[in-house]
Amino acid sequence: MDDQTLTPKAIKEELDRYVIGQDNAKKAVSIALRNRWRRLNIKDKALREDIIPKNILMLGPTGCGKTEIARKLAKLTQSPFIKVEATKFTEVGYVGRDVEQIIRDLVEVAINLEKKIIKEKYISVAYENAEEIILNALLGENPTQETKEKFRTMLRNNELNDKEVEISIDQKNNPFQSMDIPGMPGAQLGMMNIGDIFGKGMKNKKKTKIKIGDAYEPIIQEEIEKIAEKQNVVQMAMKKVQESGIVFIDEIDKIATNTTRRGGDVSRDGVQRDLLPLIEGTTVSTKYGSVETNHILFIASGAFHQSKPSDLLPELQGRLPVRVRLNGLTRDDLVKILKETDNSLIKQYKALFDTENIHLSFDDGAINKIAELTEKINQDVENIGARRLQTMFEKILEEISFQANLNETKDVLIDAAWVDKSLGSEVKSKDDQKFIL
Repeated sequence: MDDQTLTPKAIKEELDRYVIGQDNAKKAVSIALRNRWRRLNIKDKALREDIIPKNILMLGPTGCGKTEIARKLAKLTQSPFIKVEATKFTEVGYVGRDVEQIIRDLVEVAINLEKKIIKEKYISVAYENAEEIILNALLGENPTQETKEKFRTMLRNNELNDKEVEISIDQKNNPFQSMDIPGMPGAQLGMMNIGDIFGKGMKNKKKTKIKIGDAYEPIIQEEIEKIAEKQNVVQMAMKKVQESGIVFIDEIDKIATNTTRRGGDVSRDGVQRDLLPLIEGTTVSTKYGSVETNHILFIASGAFHQSKPSDLLPELQGRLPVRVRLNGLTRDDLVKILKETDNSLIKQYKALFDTENIHLSFDDGAINKIAELTEKINQDVENIGARRLQTMFEKILEEISFQANLNETKDVLIDAAWVDKSLGSEVKSKDDQKFIL
């Protein structure tokens, strides 16, 4: 889909493939996304700049699809997207992360997204360049064409993978350039690239002896970096952030000031006040240049169990004008999630077990039983929505997964009796459930 065909109805239909129900939320984000396209197509530049995104506040229990809606929205449009938790930030002056880091991280996401697009487009060119670099290192200057083609064939047949060559590799692209962290066996920390600190003028290349089989990855990465630089990837990414970036702020209810709760209110108010200019529109400095946040779409979400939206600062409430409430998931919703979504857990587990010649199938009785037990435990213990399905599936398929053997092909039917047998001993009293499911 291109931007022109992404009408609100078309966007919602795409979201329907991954998120069950929650029509009000899907309609709200679909309209918000379309309004961006509309704004960019307004000819009056001054008027275009004055039109700001209608930021969204989602209210609903955990696991009901808030994050999935925002993430799929970004993927659908290839927009730079970042999810942050409001509780990770503290007021300026306190120990914690600065809220402006959200935008700096979003810029990094956008640059990596653009580089990924470049890599997919130019990977064959990068591979050919890497091949030439390795051949030149292997054969020296002025080899005959016959010799070069002979070695090229050997390269492509992986016959020279263990042979060492000496090549210049930018150390940030060298997968072997790392150091151990003292006191943490097995943990490693990448060396800081001095070029990132002092700019591109300072190169950090070094002659390195490396096996040919290991040389391709860093060289291809370096070639992609060169192509990306020629394509002005950073500038393209910065523009995308400003025009189509999406920031999803989760757990915003945790920084709401609730009069019934004691302690920490100053810090919570501080985080809200720090978020205000970011959401309203400000300029954030990054190592790539300044980013204006005026037209970034902010989607905030929270369960609001112990607080309500009116507990947020009035100014922040005003910057989140679109309110949508998401409902908790019912048994029927859980059945649809398992049967109708494009990325359902059933499809995921089938694909995982297919790799070991175990062909899973689930009958309707099993699906209904899983949904029924999930709803019951969510109600009795703590409602974590569809996320509890993952726990259920791990327990149901635990023994099959443990006994998997590549040399044996199996057809396994999961039915209601299987689900009961797998989970029967786990579904006990409410207190016991808290420790199990």
